[in-house]
Amino acid sequence: MSDTVSTEVRTGLYIGGEERHTDATLDIADPAKAGVIVGRAAAASTADVDDAIAAAKGAFPAWSALSATERAAIMADAIAGIADDRDEDAAILSQENGKIRFESWIDALVFEIRWGLALSLAEEVDSGKVLPVVPGIPVETTISYQALGVVTVIVPFNWPIAILGAALPHALLAGNTAIVKPPPSAPLATTRVVQRIAEKLPAGVLNVVTGKDADMAALISSDDIAKVCFTGSVNGGKRIMEMASKSLTRVTLELGGNDAAIFLEDAILDDTHLDRIYAAVFDTTGQICMNAKRLYVHNSRLDELVAGLSARLDKAVIGYGLDEGTTMGPLHSPVQKAFVAEIIEEAKDAGADVREFGQLPGGELAGGNFLRPAIVVNPDPSLRVVTQEQFGPVIPIIGFDSEDEAIAAANDSWGGLCGSVWTADVDSANRVGSQLVCGYVWVNDHGATRLDLRAPFGGMKQSGMGREQGIEGVRAFQDTRSIAHIDVAALAAQAH
Repeated sequence: MSDTVSTEVRTGLYIGGEERHTDATLDIADPAKAGVIVGRAAAASTADVDDAIAAAKGAFPAWSALSATERAAIMADAIAGIADDRDEDAAILSQENGKIRFESWIDALVFEIRWGLALSLAEEVDSGKVLPVVPGIPVETTISYQALGVVTVIVPFNWPIAILGAALPHALLAGNTAIVKPPPSAPLATTRVVQRIAEKLPAGVLNVVTGKDADMAALISSDDIAKVCFTGSVNGGKRIMEMASKSLTRVTLELGGNDAAIFLEDAILDDTHLDRIYAAVFDTTGQICMNAKRLYVHNSRLDELVAGLSARLDKAVIGYGLDEGTTMGPLHSPVQKAFVAEIIEEAKDAGADVREFGQLPGGELAGGNFLRPAIVVNPDPSLRVVTQEQFGPVIPIIGFDSEDEAIAAANDSWGGLCGSVWTADVDSANRVGSQLVCGYVWVNDHGATRLDLRAPFGGMKQSGMGREQGIEGVRAFQDTRSIAHIDVAALAAQAH
């Protein structure tokens, strides 16, 4: 039996230390059950958005005036007890997102882990450096860091709470105030988590607004917004960048990926490694930016990899995310379901070897956004199942003969988010991995479950710009200030 939330979920806005409800609301659909509404979120007006910006701007001077260690202490108190409602948060997220409950629970857990890792950097945040006098430069210069101002953090539907943790704590620790914009199609659980934290911070330091994108433009284009941190699609990132350009607002963009996994001739394909690549492809029904999207395998091992993934797909249980035993939920939206179904049919029409698995659920789930997962063996590289980010439960598996051929194919993409190399040899892993044009490379693994949450993360090419996590993620929300003092003696010596 599924464990649904007993009452309809309703969330408001949280602005300037106060919860605010609106007459207009967003109806949040259950992607697994056609016509079913999970809950309702407040729909902010443009005036509400302006109020959120004003509240964050008003709170900035006092917040930024604190030391990083002082802010960290307040933030530590604010996150305390966040897990008390995690089971309910996970149930809500599963219903509004569609993914299985365990993934939703991990989603919220990762947010807390990332928050803690950010706070561990507090001692480093305020540490600047001094450039001493040297011959020809009679100046001693102190370089320090300063917060930017009001930051907007925009997160997507797939892992909204975890992804928020890659930016929000770093922005606050750096001395900025923030406005969080949850995804309009799945805002409920994220809003709940953010509000519980915001209630324990000084009023205005952390705000959350939900609503229609059309009413949210000021969160990006306002002169009072210092930076926008956006995670989403490539086209979404282009729109954000264009809007932000009007006020020269800075951006960090973590966009889509078309991640390549390369299996060399000596790749280990035992159950452990096959389980890893299966999860890397099909977790969250394929709807993770850093999932493997293209598998390149040495031709001598292709049949083995196909068989290993097929055996796991044969055991896939497609169903409701809260039902016990479900291993794969629906796609989040009808639009995404239609796109993935279309590229699968395109591959079939082109004569590709398309293998589909599992049984679609019936009954009340018959109208949900479900698809059977698929493998496409050796498709033409020009097909969209190869060239575009599928963001769904389908994977092309393509054979190669030489290492150079595999590297060239992996890099022949608009994207450069992540990649992986599968081999028994460390030197081979480093050699191939160092040639992949992407921001993060795994060896003998791939995907969000193995991401080092301490390391800077972000993409190359159209997969984005800027970095999140680690001290690099904090510095992304700061600017430098240089204060220079003339050394009179050195200046006089230089004159002679």
